[in-house]
Amino acid sequence: MRDPKYWEKVMGKAKIKSSGLKSSGLKSSELKSSELVVNLAVLMKKPTGITLYAQNIYPYLQPLQPLLLIAQAQLGFDCHIIPDNMTPNQGSKGHLRRLLWTQFALPQLYHQFKANLLFSPLPEAPLFAHCRQIVMVHDLIPWRFPKRFSPLTPYFRAYIPQVLQQSEHIICNSLATAQDITQFWGIPASKITSIPLAYDPLHFRVLAEARRSDLPPYFLYLGRPDPHKNLTRLLQAFAQMKTQDCQLWIAGPQDNRYTPLLQQQAQELGIGDRLVFLDYLPLAEVPRLINQALALVFPSLWEGFGFPVLEAMACGTPVITSNLSSLPEVVGEAGILIDPYNLDELAAAMDEVARDVGLRSQLRQLGLSRASQFSWEKTGEATREVLRSFL
Repeated sequence: MRDPKYWEKVMGKAKIKSSGLKSSGLKSSELKSSELVVNLAVLMKKPTGITLYAQNIYPYLQPLQPLLLIAQAQLGFDCHIIPDNMTPNQGSKGHLRRLLWTQFALPQLYHQFKANLLFSPLPEAPLFAHCRQIVMVHDLIPWRFPKRFSPLTPYFRAYIPQVLQQSEHIICNSLATAQDITQFWGIPASKITSIPLAYDPLHFRVLAEARRSDLPPYFLYLGRPDPHKNLTRLLQAFAQMKTQDCQLWIAGPQDNRYTPLLQQQAQELGIGDRLVFLDYLPLAEVPRLINQALALVFPSLWEGFGFPVLEAMACGTPVITSNLSSLPEVVGEAGILIDPYNLDELAAAMDEVARDVGLRSQLRQLGLSRASQFSWEKTGEATREVLRSFL
């Protein structure tokens, strides 16, 4: 673990570059005290898992009368407007701006508002700034599957562990993530609360009219093509299937580092004509895509939670997913759990679902029942109670 002098030196150099940040608004004379400050700097228009979490959580914090640090004012909340150029939409520049703002502007706001607690929906907070903080950890994928030459390596290896060490408490989204936090950094379990995430039942639901007979039967993968998502093995297993009259659709933002290699692999395996690559889809189109699929196939090697499997169950679509990490916590006995390293097991599961109408019907009912146990109301209320206990 880095000592405070190291971080003071690093942040001191970074501060020189922070002058490009936009001003964040109110004059000192306009400031009102607020016991709880919620940092929503990461909110963006194309929601990732973190944005989705933050958007669904903060409405349930209203009884605590928080001050939202946010780029656009929200009705019913005290809001302090902050720069809108600090999200992943702006790439690495946005990430750097957010880190600089977090380290230098955020502590000033915390103290000016006479706050008692800062809540951040991701593991980012000021270091050595005397701010009491609770942060949310979504997963530890960068530690389990590090990208050797990533410019974010210092962020993952040094900054985030220091944030967690300085936090009053840590919220995470699964028991698997809680165990990772303890395993990687030795943080006691008593300092961590696991709160499952949820889905929007008005959006992800059964759409009877979506089951079109003019489409070929297809399996669906939904997510990024990053290596730990295990798409290379998914393509190999799909090529091994005995059932040859179905397709595999891969939906999610394409990545020039990985998508071309997967397309090349599909040609080499002889399945190029049965593989469909879809780019990032508007959220409104995703439920129909899920509803029409034979099953969602999600053989990820590790997940902090696993939104796609929960959303698929809510749509009544069978789920085939990994028996690792948080995924069994989400699926329970409502899906088919496979060893994601075992090609034969994955291929056999897809064959079974493709051939057995009765199995698909059974998984449909089990999935709907399982999904009904998750709600943002439960997640939000549990989060609110954790925060309340530290105010």
